[in-house]
Amino acid sequence: MADSFDVVVIGGGPGGYNAAIRAGQLGLSSACIDKRGTFGGTCLNIGCIPSKALLHTSELFEEANRDFPKLGIKVTTSLDLPAMMAHKTKVVGELTRGVEFLLKKNKSEAIVGEARITAPGRVEVKLANGSLRSLEAKNIVIATGSDVMPLPGVAIDEERVVSSTGALTLKTVPKKLLVVGAGYIGLELGSVWRRLGSDVTVVEFLDRITPGLDGEIAKQFQRILERQGMRFQLSTKVAGIENSGDALKVQVESKGQVQTLDADVVLVSIGRRPFVDGLGLDAIGVKRDTRGRVVTDEHYKTNVTGIRAIGDCREGPMLAHKAEDEAVACIERIAGRAGHVNYDAIPAVVYTAPEVASVGKTEEELKAAGTTYKIGKFPFTANARAKTLAATDGFVKVIADAKTDRVLGVHILGTEAGNLIAEATLAIEIGCSSEDIARTSHAHPTLSEAVRQAAMAVEGWAMQM
Repeated sequence: MADSFDVVVIGGGPGGYNAAIRAGQLGLSSACIDKRGTFGGTCLNIGCIPSKALLHTSELFEEANRDFPKLGIKVTTSLDLPAMMAHKTKVVGELTRGVEFLLKKNKSEAIVGEARITAPGRVEVKLANGSLRSLEAKNIVIATGSDVMPLPGVAIDEERVVSSTGALTLKTVPKKLLVVGAGYIGLELGSVWRRLGSDVTVVEFLDRITPGLDGEIAKQFQRILERQGMRFQLSTKVAGIENSGDALKVQVESKGQVQTLDADVVLVSIGRRPFVDGLGLDAIGVKRDTRGRVVTDEHYKTNVTGIRAIGDCREGPMLAHKAEDEAVACIERIAGRAGHVNYDAIPAVVYTAPEVASVGKTEEELKAAGTTYKIGKFPFTANARAKTLAATDGFVKVIADAKTDRVLGVHILGTEAGNLIAEATLAIEIGCSSEDIARTSHAHPTLSEAVRQAAMAVEGWAMQM
């Protein structure tokens, strides 16, 4: 007899495991299926978490060499890359085990295997030993995430031509690293290896870095990265990569001109695509769009009864926290509750140094929509806490509706931007005006005062120096 559940979740990443946990909290029987062997998905295993571990340790390494002497601290440092990688591995292991504990605590069965939907309400799982297990489900939730977008004509071997996965496990620091793609992932991993000694060049097909971020923020962000030693070739495409022994020869083309760049390692980071291979979606008639994403309605329902989808495999930003929010809302809908997600209040962060964080609308989006708005900005050079930290790069930008003063977007370039953006996200979630932020007391001296001062600047009364 087939095993029967209220909810079967396919995928054990942030969307999948949060869906299974929330199901348990609401009294629904559930199973969470993942083929990796360790739960947590791309984020915990080969994405968000290991990259942040390396970003932190590499930032400390650079600070010790570059900044400590300015602060009166004399040290002698050397790089122990295996130990740095061991720290990353330890963090990943602790967190993936934590996910498995939470699934068990909430009575969700964790199943390791490859899942395929054979019919509405039926899932077949190929287990590690090759046997098949059949599951029955009142509801099936697809939460299979995304995979690396390939670069046409370029083979990734994860040793010299690497994706983000391979870039997290390099055994030596490459002398020359060429990053294809100036998005979040490419800039973060490029920053890691630049700090550890690599000469980094970033090649981007578009005429700007970090597409989707506020344009003014992106321009200053690029200038800061260039001051740190990262080089950019924009409006440039990679035409091919040739392995010629000791070096990779990368042919790039810009405005009809072709040149060859040498690299020891090439990181291909041009985006991600939905991962739904092997699920049997076409056979049972689940609709997908032209980008391969599962098509759903506002309740995450597909066109096939009983099948829903959340996270990277459906439309919207490919962010772990977006998947988490959708997981909770989706399960609450299944349980008869009014789960929802405010997509105007989904923050995004680039974890470089300084960080970049954004929530809500950009100037470019508001101009395209014909929305009238007003702006307040405040530089970290005028923030007392930033000065004490010797971290004064960047600024805060608050955009509010010209008529109602409602906060429409907040964009931060600066140290701890990823933490500071939470206040702005809450402001958008509950419909605050810029005056609401401006009149809210912020502890002094803190970096968060820069957010308040930018909100005050919307009406022209910023005052901190």
